Amino acid sequence: MAQCVQSVQEFIQDSFVPLVAALRSEEAERLTRKNNLSFAELVKPFCRLTSEVHMRDPNNQLHIIKNLKIAVNNIITHPPQPGAIRKLLNDVVSVSQPAEGLVANVITAGDYDLNISDRSVKASVPWYNNWKETLMELNTSTFYSATTPWFENYRECFLQSMPASDHEFLNHYVACMLVVSSSEPEPVEQFLKLSQEQHRIQHSSEYLYPKWFIPNTLKYYVLLHDVSTGEEQRADSIYEEMKQRYGTQGCYLLKINSRVSNRGTDEQIPDPWSQYLQKNSIQNQDCYEDCPYTVISNKSSDHLISDGLDSEIKDGLPNNFKTHPLQLDHPSGSLDSTDYTKAATSLQDSKKSNSGMPHGACLTLTDHDRIRQFIQEFTFRGLLPHIEKTIRQLNDQLISRKGLSRSLFSATKKWFSGSKVPEKSINELKNTSGLLYPPEAPELQIRKMADLCFLVQHYELAYSCYHTAKKDFLNDQAMLYAAGALEMAAVSAFLQPGAPRPYPAHYMETAIQTYRDICKNMVLAERCVLLSAEILKSQSKYSEAAALLIRLTSEDSDLRSALLLEQAAHCFINMKSPMVRKFAFHMILAGHRFSKAGQKKHALRCYCQAMQVYKGKGWSLAEDHINFTIGRQSFTLRQLDNAVSAFRHILINDSKQSPAQQGAFLREYLYVYKNVTQLSPDGPLPQLPLPYINSSATRVFFGHDRRPAEGEKQAATHVSLDQEYDSESSQQWKELEEQVVSAVNKGVIPSNFQPTQFCLNHYSDNSKFPLAVIEEPIIVEVSFRNPLKVPLLLTDLSLLWKFQPKDFNTKHEGETKELGTCDGAMIGTEAIAEFLINSEETKVARLKLFPHQTGELHILGVVYDLGTVQGAVTLDGIDPSVGLQTGKFVSNGLSVRGRQDLEIQGPRLNNTKEEKTSIKYGPDRRLDPIITEEMPLLEVFFINFPTGLLCGEIRKAYVEFVNVSKCPLTALKVVSKHPEFFTFGGNTAALTPLSPSASENCSAYKTVVTDPTSVRTALLSSASSVDFGVGPGGQPEVINVPLPDAILLPGASVQLPMWLRGPDEEGVHEINFLFYYESIKRHSKMCHRVLRHTAVICTSRSLHIRATVCRSNALEDEEGRGGNMLVFVDVENINTSETGVKEFHIVQVSSNSKHWKLQKSVSISEDKDTKLASRERAKLCFKAVRCKNSEENYTFADIVFGNEQIISSASPCADFFFQSLSTEFKRTHVQSHTHASQRAGKQSFDETVRLIQRCSEVDLNIVVLWKAYVVEDSKQLILEGQHHVALNTIGKEAFSFPQKQELPEMVLLKFFRPENTPVPARPTPEQLSNLIKTSFHYPESFSHSFHQKSLCLVPVTLLLSNCSQAVVDVMIDLRHKTSPEALEIHGSFTWLGQTQYKLQLKSQEVYSLQLKACFVHTGVYNLGTPRVFAKLVDQVTLFETSQQNSMPALIIINNI
Repeated sequence: MAQCVQSVQEFIQDSFVPLVAALRSEEAERLTRKNNLSFAELVKPFCRLTSEVHMRDPNNQLHIIKNLKIAVNNIITHPPQPGAIRKLLNDVVSVSQPAEGLVANVITAGDYDLNISDRSVKASVPWYNNWKETLMELNTSTFYSATTPWFENYRECFLQSMPASDHEFLNHYVACMLVVSSSEPEPVEQFLKLSQEQHRIQHSSEYLYPKWFIPNTLKYYVLLHDVSTGEEQRADSIYEEMKQRYGTQGCYLLKINSRVSNRGTDEQIPDPWSQYLQKNSIQNQDCYEDCPYTVISNKSSDHLISDGLDSEIKDGLPNNFKTHPLQLDHPSGSLDSTDYTKAATSLQDSKKSNSGMPHGACLTLTDHDRIRQFIQEFTFRGLLPHIEKTIRQLNDQLISRKGLSRSLFSATKKWFSGSKVPEKSINELKNTSGLLYPPEAPELQIRKMADLCFLVQHYELAYSCYHTAKKDFLNDQAMLYAAGALEMAAVSAFLQPGAPRPYPAHYMETAIQTYRDICKNMVLAERCVLLSAEILKSQSKYSEAAALLIRLTSEDSDLRSALLLEQAAHCFINMKSPMVRKFAFHMILAGHRFSKAGQKKHALRCYCQAMQVYKGKGWSLAEDHINFTIGRQSFTLRQLDNAVSAFRHILINDSKQSPAQQGAFLREYLYVYKNVTQLSPDGPLPQLPLPYINSSATRVFFGHDRRPAEGEKQAATHVSLDQEYDSESSQQWKELEEQVVSAVNKGVIPSNFQPTQFCLNHYSDNSKFPLAVIEEPIIVEVSFRNPLKVPLLLTDLSLLWKFQPKDFNTKHEGETKELGTCDGAMIGTEAIAEFLINSEETKVARLKLFPHQTGELHILGVVYDLGTVQGAVTLDGIDPSVGLQTGKFVSNGLSVRGRQDLEIQGPRLNNTKEEKTSIKYGPDRRLDPIITEEMPLLEVFFINFPTGLLCGEIRKAYVEFVNVSKCPLTALKVVSKHPEFFTFGGNTAALTPLSPSASENCSAYKTVVTDPTSVRTALLSSASSVDFGVGPGGQPEVINVPLPDAILLPGASVQLPMWLRGPDEEGVHEINFLFYYESIKRHSKMCHRVLRHTAVICTSRSLHIRATVCRSNALEDEEGRGGNMLVFVDVENINTSETGVKEFHIVQVSSNSKHWKLQKSVSISEDKDTKLASRERAKLCFKAVRCKNSEENYTFADIVFGNEQIISSASPCADFFFQSLSTEFKRTHVQSHTHASQRAGKQSFDETVRLIQRCSEVDLNIVVLWKAYVVEDSKQLILEGQHHVALNTIGKEAFSFPQKQELPEMVLLKFFRPENTPVPARPTPEQLSNLIKTSFHYPESFSHSFHQKSLCLVPVTLLLSNCSQAVVDVMIDLRHKTSPEALEIHGSFTWLGQTQYKLQLKSQEVYSLQLKACFVHTGVYNLGTPRVFAKLVDQVTLFETSQQNSMPALIIINNI
């Protein structure tokens, strides 16, 4: 139980006190009424004696009475009605609430800190987080306790209002005060009248109430004298007469009203009456006497307060716990409305009269002391002697009647010390509760004596008498009397000083069971329980006390059950091992019964205290029930904010309720919310809890939605909200934009450069304010999640924003517009009329804003009407996209307007040490765009754009550029990581073919019909790389789009041809195009705009080309200079038959180089055309010679195999060649950079070494042009394409597509220390062996007559050609090697003359050396035996290196 202000001994003593009746004359009542008090109220604060009192027991032993209290009541001749008592008790509990503002009492139990006070309403609800500030340690006990004053007031009022009964005398009057005023004409006669009236009330049969203790009731005569108006001499004389008549012990002169009623001058006198009068004691019948009560019988409820819900509220709050054990049912049975109104009005009037006027206004402190002295005199001289005398008389009567020789006091000791007779159990006794004893029955006299002894604290004698009476009653089977004796015997045993015997709890158990089950008297049973529970609590027997309290809960009184359940809950929390969950459960039960009893505030308090235990423990259904009840009770009490918060908590948790229950919760919430908003319709919009918004998933898109493809027209893919975010792709776009910005700004990226971000999301960099363009939409995608199992309908859904107009060209700033959803002149807001979110669905809404003015925009959140759908439960499983048409869903009419803020937390900062050691977040500004001035807006469409190509295939398409804005655009460029994939043609119109129909088979190339005589002979042309955008120092990835006049006007469109070439690698290719453009006017915020397009091309295999170049053995070219080369081209058809390619035709082979050109085709076959079926290979051989033209231009040589020459120096052939050249150059440039970085700190190449390397280098590029015949849908198509091979080194094979290098096998990891000494760069032996080119000139066959002359001499010319640009020392060694293999190979011939020659050849010099060979036999001989060594002049470090022979030089020697 909760801690009480009084100890249990004080509580029991004050519960049973001697009762004194007060009968006053009208004049005496008038005197006391001057103080706004009746006589009984006047003396009430002074009824406790301040000193000990002595009396003697029947054995003449002195007995001390401490802290005695008496009760003086006005005589009421009719018992109070049960309905009135219930009404009074209800009011007492209702009025007694926790005092606002007091420090909270806290119970600490295990892991719980339970707040038990007025603050508990705030402390337990989930939205109140600071409740721990109210904790206070109470050091008075091990377990902190809490007071429940409403229970104590109820208990006190209940015990005082118990009607007197015939089976006990505790509530019977012991004495009667007769009060008369001294101002009356005949006071003595008035005393006589009052005495007769008292006698008539006590002894007449017409008065059954009140009850009197003994027939000879003590009468005490009180003369009341008004000091301020009465004559003191007259009062004294009357008092003297009274003393003579009634004796000094039986009368008293009480002087009051000494104070003149002038409040302004006198000091403030304390008011000791208010604390007593607030309790509305049943004895103060003034407000009830004229107010009859009519109570409607109702088993389910006896409370007299309606449930507080008017009809409208009841309609709005349907009962949703139809089968719940804790359902909040509001019984229809209630007090009759007329009588209730009358009673309530009377009670209110009484309260007003009591509280409006001060009490004791005419009394001074001296008067207070006089009243206190009067009570003491009455008790000392009148009451206690009378009680002592009565006890003696009763004792003597009992001794004489029982025939006992000793007093009862001494006899009982013998009875109890002897053997005990086993008592019958209650169940064995028959029901004789209706048995009545006559008043003079000895059993009642024993009970009367026992009650008198109990009232004067003689508990030992009282216990003896109760015990004796109990036996007599049980023997007579008078169960009501026996139960009363058992009850008081148990209390007397407990109160005996020194505790000679343990508390007989079983007596109380028997008494309670008898009262309740046999006598059907719940009032007496309740008194038993209240007494016993308090005694058990004082002995720390909390478990037994709780069981006792719970046992008396029943359906006949909700108020009693609620109070007892609450006290049982406190018992559980005060146990040695606190039972916190039992505490919470019983607080819930108590709250439920309080609610049924109409005690809404107490019900709310109980639920809130229980919530402290249940919250956060995962008991979601229990939490839901408690929150729901808290919400309802708060709403009933008009605590609307608490109600909203409680209902909100039900909805925002992951509820496990059924869909129907969730729908009911939601409707309740909406109804309560609507009431809250109606109280302040002009206030700020409330924050709504549903649906959930995943703020971090909010995406912001700047610009219009992408247009869909129309027929052959395909719009640029650009960016849309439907695309998934790809970090790798995003980085690529950023790099492309940086590349084009760098190219535009002469290789430097401006410091204020901000990459364009069309779609901002959780992954993008949102640290800077994004830029939006005026008159272009801003789309905000908000992710909603419905946690409930019922659909939610959002209507009139739109964005909430704040805007500050600002002209970025001036410094003047406009006024900030807050929440300007209505101000369409600045920002147009698009609203979604209906937005349905199905049960447990996550759904995104795309909301648009249209800025009409420049400035700073801040998107704050969303605003909408939250409602439900009629028949919402049946919509489960319906496709959410079905019903977003306007008006499709019918709301149930209950919706509230509110808002939710979009609060996005930025990324966690983790750069500096301070940021790493603390938790800091950066800004996220995706919802704060800056609206800039008008900018051009480009749309791009692709016409006839292919999705599949062969590797190397050339296809012509068209691109349409449209300016859809109101300002012209310029500086249109396109940048791509794959510039070799497309071209817009050369810079000059002459190099660009007009249309595909200009040639045979609609070729994409520029073609010319060839002369049949020129087949396989080179046709020359030249072109500059600058014409095709591949100038020195330029960026080949950035391509200018050749717009007419370089400007695209508003609304204008232009179509340009675009040639595409399939990538050399098969597979699916994603090729990114970034179109860059600017406005004619320069803006401070936005300098340029971009448009993205991703083309997806699937390529399949076509041809694979390998080529090598080697030096020709021919003596001279046409100009007489050496340096011819042979080019071998190996073409293989690697196409697979699935693509439908029938065969490939090699139609032309072209070369382009600054130094070399193809001269003619060296072919054995006479076929004009070269055809390749699947997996076939063709070998082609060409002769290449040096060019004569300048260094700037490239020479194009075309060798045609068909009827048409493709002009390789024109678009698109030359474009793709130059782009592949730049790509190849870029790749080798990167590699050389890598090597250069590895050579950091080393010296650059020696010029000499570079000269040697050049000897073996060749700069010749081969372009193989082909046609493929494809059968598709029984139609034959002709595809065309080209492959490029770059020949760089003599003798080294080159490929049209880089070969994949196989990964080396895994080897053991080796650790080594790098050499710090730089190794000087040396040319390789292979490079050194190409300095000198040798060739022999001799007759192929020579006839000689060996018979005539045995030696045959043949002249041989050895041509030595210096291939380098430097002077070379050459040594020719004619000696044969002596190895047998060499002899076998060379045969037996010898060179005549010098065996060694040393020569010096100048740059590019050709030297002729005349030799003679000597033969002795006929046969075939190889003359290629001379070994040639060469080294550069003045280079000592370079050793002579043997030079390569071109090929064997065979000669046939014949005999004549």
